Formats: sequence, structure tokens, C-alpha cells
Amino acid sequence: MTAFEIEPGRLFIDGQWREAADGARAEVIDPSRGTAVTTVAQAGPADVDAAVRAARRAHGAWSVLSGRERGRILLRVAELIRRDAEELAALESLDVGKPITLCRAVDVTNAANDYEHYAALAHSLHGANRDTPLNALAYTRREPLGVVAAITPFNFPLILAGSKIAPALAAGNTVVHKPADETPLSALRMARLLAEAGVPDGVVNVVTGTGPVAGEALLRHPGVDKIAFTGSTAIGRHAASVAGQALKPVTMELGGNAAHVVFEDADLDKAVAAVIKGFVFNTGQFCMGGPRLLVARPLYETLLAVLAEAVPGVPVGDPRRPETVVGPMAGERHLRKVEEYVDLARKEGGRVVCGGQRLDLDGGYYYPPTVIADLPNDSRVVQEEIFGPVLTVQPFDTEDEAVALANSTPYGLASGVQTGSLARAHRVAERLRAGIVWINDWAMLDPAVPFGGTKDSGFGREYGPEALAAYTKVKSVVVSLD
Repeated sequence: MTAFEIEPGRLFIDGQWREAADGARAEVIDPSRGTAVTTVAQAGPADVDAAVRAARRAHGAWSVLSGRERGRILLRVAELIRRDAEELAALESLDVGKPITLCRAVDVTNAANDYEHYAALAHSLHGANRDTPLNALAYTRREPLGVVAAITPFNFPLILAGSKIAPALAAGNTVVHKPADETPLSALRMARLLAEAGVPDGVVNVVTGTGPVAGEALLRHPGVDKIAFTGSTAIGRHAASVAGQALKPVTMELGGNAAHVVFEDADLDKAVAAVIKGFVFNTGQFCMGGPRLLVARPLYETLLAVLAEAVPGVPVGDPRRPETVVGPMAGERHLRKVEEYVDLARKEGGRVVCGGQRLDLDGGYYYPPTVIADLPNDSRVVQEEIFGPVLTVQPFDTEDEAVALANSTPYGLASGVQTGSLARAHRVAERLRAGIVWINDWAMLDPAVPFGGTKDSGFGREYGPEALAAYTKVKSVVVSLD
């Protein structure tokens, strides 16, 4: 139970809370019980237009503030997130089904860190003098793009909103945020905190609703200057195509199907801990999760035996309990997708080492951590993104084979290497086609470290100064000295 009332959600446009123009609303479901907890307004094209227009009006005054002034406001946002950490954690747990311990330690903490990090970088956007043979002073300026459409998914609502909104604001842009239709609650709560921190009216607007209606209207709105999208590869292709038609800059953080490579010289205890974390973290609903385990053949059966014993002991259940590690899937359709992939794995010849059946707990959408061995590399279950707590395990014989298997899917977001050899760690990391590579651990993330994908995992980077630069445009100024 939450210790606060969850009010019906409304749209946040130009500093005001309002109903959708047509009065449409939809339920928000608690995935741990399958029951509605509240309703939220469903934005239509007229609401999206009002939000974009508000952001456009607010852009002039916000963009001319000094980076230091914007940074002070962002720092205040971080302080307010920490002040209200328990409420935000409870909202995220209720909305997504995340274990409350994970929400406190990861989601809320990293959201505050996002705003704090970009508060520090807000006054570091400098141009540069350029040495030329011209009889002129040549220099560059970094200027904000304008109105940013931030479209975020269901799995990390707080973190992925902050990873877009914080650098966009730091660079002097205004934002229209469209959160996932399943998980809008923390986005609405953050709108209140942003306003309390001193973000002026219209600088950040939140439109809740569905992707086909609100999301599509935002993608196609001529008043939007940049699209920052995180979500599935299929929808990302569509979003990038729409942006391309309008010649708008985009960043696309899309799906993943990362390989976790365990060499024979790895520390087995540390490797097992990292492997389990890599595929059960956030109930496997993690684009940078590690659902493909590649194991040196001498360790293959040994590691399978260790996983068969250890994985069933991972605590699954009510996300409100502090001991829970794996909560429910975020919704019924996500659960059904996982079930379908595990059934397919059996048909493709896979051996289910543990798990493999949905759990009947409190009417929620639960699936236990599941390990599947002996699938061929061309199996759909190996090649496609499952987005659930399912691990496939494959053996390899040589380093070259391990790299080839790791790079064999269409995705390239993350990878991991377990080895006791520093030389091998650097050598293999260089060869892996992924935006981030972890050595001897998994999911080590910080706002200072950029991440993003290659291949079907998208393009552009979030976090780090690279993300801040992506929310600006470069202008050259050449002043004649004659």
C-alpha cells in the first residue's frame, strides 16, 4: 500500500493541469495485482498542439538564461527528487511493478544524479575559436535546438525521462514529454517537482496518452525541433522515418539482445553473480540486459549446474517487500510475449534448465527467471529480443567464435566479458559491436558515461557530455578584420 493518495492524472501544459480536450481517460494498472489504481487523461492531437505551442512560447526566455542560472534550477530538481525519494520510489514500484528496493537504490537515485550531473554541465557549453588563413576572427557557438519531443518507454520511467529532460533543459531547450501509456505516474509527479524547482511555465509539458494518438501527433508536429526516443526497434524505425521526412535531428535508444561472454579464466563466483544480475535486473525488462550467455566449453555444464541451483533461489514476488528481487512483468501483453518465446524455445529444441512457467501470485503478471540451454544460434529465441527474465546459454570453443556469436544478432546496445586476463578484456571489448561493454560486472551506469546503440539498437548517445552536445546545434561566426 502507498502512504499517499494517487489522484487521477491530468495533462500538464503551460504550467497548468488540464483534462484532455475530448475528456478521454484510461486506467493505470498495478501489474503486481492486475487491478486499476487510477486513471489518467489521454491526450489527443489538439492537446499535443497546445503543449508544443506552449513549449515554443517558453523557449525564448528559457534559452537566453545563462547556463549557470539553468544549472541552479536543475540542481534544485535533484534536491527535490531526493526529498521526495520515498514517494517517487513507491509510485515507480506501483506503476511498473519494480521491487521497491530497486526503485530506491537505482531509479530514484539515478534520476536525481541525472539532474545534478547536467546542472554541473549546463554552463560548460562553449564554442571554440578556429585558426584559419582568413583575415577574420572565426569562432563557433553551441545553441539550443528549440522544442524537444521526449518519448520514453515503460521500463525505467524516471531514469529515461531524466536522461532526456535534464540535458535538454541544460542546453536551453524546452520539452514536451510523452511517457509510456502504461507507466505515466512518475512523469506527472516530476512535472510538479520541476515546477516547484523554478522551471518556468511551458518549459516542460507532459502529455499522457497512447503512442498511436499522442505519440504520433508529437512525432509529426511541425513545431518540434528534435525527437529523443527510447523504445522498441520497430517503433524507433517509424519515428526515425517520420523525423527524416521533416529533416529533424533524432536520438534513438532502441532494443537490445546483449551477449555476456564468460571465458575459462573468469572468476566463476563473480561471473555467476553478474550473469544473474544481467538477466533478472528489472525482471529482464532492460534493453541493456544480458539475456544471451556465451560460455567457454570447459565451463558449460558446470555453469549450467550452478545456474540451475542458484536461479530458483532469486526472490520473486510482491514488489513492495524489501526482499523481492524480481517483481511482475509490467503488463499482461509483456507476460504473454515471454510465455510465447519460452514455448517457442521448447519447439526449437531448447532445454529448460529452470523456470519456464508463469507464476500464479495475487493475480499479477509474474514469470520466474528462466534458463534455456542447447538452442542453435539461428534460433529466434536467441536472435530476437524477449524483454523478460529469460537467459539462453550457448558454448564456444575459441575467442574468435565467442566474438562472432556475440556480434551475430541484429542488435548492438551492450555486451559483457568475464575474464581474468586484462589483455583479453581490452582485446575482446574492442571487437564487440556494442555501444557499451562491461568487464567483470554488469549494468554499471553513471550519468558521466555515455551509452547508446549500433545496428538495430539505434544511434546517438545518452548520458555524458555527448548527450548534452546532441541537444545543441553548431553555428559558425566569421568576423572580417578588414
